[in-house]
Amino acid sequence: MILAAAEKISVHETELLVSFTIVELIAILIAARLAGKIAHWLGQPRVVGEIVAGLLLGPSLFGRLFPAQFDFVFHSISPVPLIILSQIGLCLLMFQIGLEFDFTQLKQKTNRAAVIAISIAGIALPFALGWLVAIWSQPALAPAINPLGYRLFMAVALSITAIPILGRIMMELGITRTKLGVIAITSAAINDVVGWTLLAIVSALTAAQFSAGRFSIQLGLLILYLLLWLFLIRPFLNRAIAAFHSDNDRLPHDLLALMLVVIFVSGLVTFELGVFVIFGGFIAGMMLHDNVKFVDAWKKTVSHFVTVFFLPIFFTFTGLRTNVQGLNSAALWSWCGIVLAAATVGKFIGCGAAARWCGMNWNEAGCLGIMMNTRALMELVVINVGYDLGVIPPNVFTMLVLMAVFSTIITAPALRLWLPKLGWKYELRSDV
Repeated sequence: MILAAAEKISVHETELLVSFTIVELIAILIAARLAGKIAHWLGQPRVVGEIVAGLLLGPSLFGRLFPAQFDFVFHSISPVPLIILSQIGLCLLMFQIGLEFDFTQLKQKTNRAAVIAISIAGIALPFALGWLVAIWSQPALAPAINPLGYRLFMAVALSITAIPILGRIMMELGITRTKLGVIAITSAAINDVVGWTLLAIVSALTAAQFSAGRFSIQLGLLILYLLLWLFLIRPFLNRAIAAFHSDNDRLPHDLLALMLVVIFVSGLVTFELGVFVIFGGFIAGMMLHDNVKFVDAWKKTVSHFVTVFFLPIFFTFTGLRTNVQGLNSAALWSWCGIVLAAATVGKFIGCGAAARWCGMNWNEAGCLGIMMNTRALMELVVINVGYDLGVIPPNVFTMLVLMAVFSTIITAPALRLWLPKLGWKYELRSDV
């Protein structure tokens, strides 16, 4: 009797957990699709609307206006299911980001001096400003946080450029094949490579508790893992893909299962090496980016599901961590303004000045500065990693989320205002 009663309670708890997880997912998917459509109507990439939807579903709006309903949807059960789905989705998303890396852009000789200068300035100045803001703000915002970890993550957060979102905006404006567009996307690609490298190094250093010995071991093991991927795993997978792949444009089930196992195992390996699971997904994608047939098949078979289902979960998970009400004083909002100004000035002035130094006119330089200020999803990944490692406190997390949203939202409108100064005529495309 007791065993039967225990089993009945267990079944009830399982059904309750599943039911409320489904309620959460329904709310997330509806909000994401509606916000994405509204964003598109307003001339923004859909992902901007999805990021904003994630914030609005959190305590900043939904939780403030409808606290009882907010608690019913998101606090009736443990947050663990949403956390697990968010991290699995982020691992798959990082794999897709790795697949989309176009390293051929980095080999182009055209305007190489401008690309190198803009890339260096677009990382160095925001990094320096982030470091200085962290030094200045730590006594007020993060007194109990490790100083080195806080400074490093603040600096990396301000250095990021989101190449997928920038590329999307450029496609919608039809400027991807212009000289300026090629320079911007190539500079952003280099910025991304350096940015993800910095994030991996900083994460490993933080996880090693800033011990030089432990960090050296972790870094050495990560390099060894990359070499293992490059010379052993990558050739094996390319042969397996060729053997499994059929003539149609979709992934066979066996190959899809194999790739999911590879992604998750890679994530487990990077976790054991002292950095986050998501880096394993990114490494796997980056190593297979040049297998064109596989990349196309992945995009047609899996990519849309990851984007429509998993990505909004990650945005909502970030939104549930973000509480604008926590910025409840003029001093905190002032610090938020300082972070926003440092991030924007660092990219706009740094990249714009580098472009001007390379012989571009002021209008071209300003346009490049605007494009390189785009952050979006990449920024959210960085600050979530910092938050999980305990080196970004909740109020600073909120400030950085607001900075990521603002820097992304202003890109498309600013470009529409700036492009006519170059004498360019564009038509906003609706097919991308």
